[in-house]
Amino acid sequence: MRKQYYEYRHVVGFEETNLVGNVYYINYVRWQGRCREMFLLEHAPGVLDELSADLELFTVKSECEYLAEISAFEEVSIRMRLEELTQTQIGFAFDYVRVREGVEELIARGRQRLACMRGVNGATTPARVPPQLGAALEAYTVAPATYTVVTGTGGRA
Repeated sequence: MRKQYYEYRHVVGFEETNLVGNVYYINYVRWQGRCREMFLLEHAPGVLDELSADLELFTVKSECEYLAEISAFEEVSIRMRLEELTQTQIGFAFDYVRVREGVEELIARGRQRLACMRGVNGATTPARVPPQLGAALEAYTVAPATYTVVTGTGGRA
């Protein structure tokens, strides 16, 4: 059975944490980007060629809601789903899931919106979502998954 999300697995490194060992905010956003990149590589490689030519994917919005802290050497599954697909934009939903000894725990949720643009002579104009990308993403259009949500301050007072 096919998963209802695209998954990128990551092990947190020391360089991604602060002095008390919690992951910096920017890394959640980086992981969204890495997840998107790996999706393109695996499911829409023709789009990579278009990106080398004149296609540009602009992130117009990115957000993240934290539910629990994570630390160095914890394994995180970043799960991407298609939330919305228009002619020129793509909306993604991300679940950040800690994977520990077979138990999954939702630690954060994120969203991101991309605009497709084409560049000509230094000027960019809105462009249609490449057909290969749209078709690949539609397999991951689903309702949000359910996880165990830990309540509390997530290590913040």
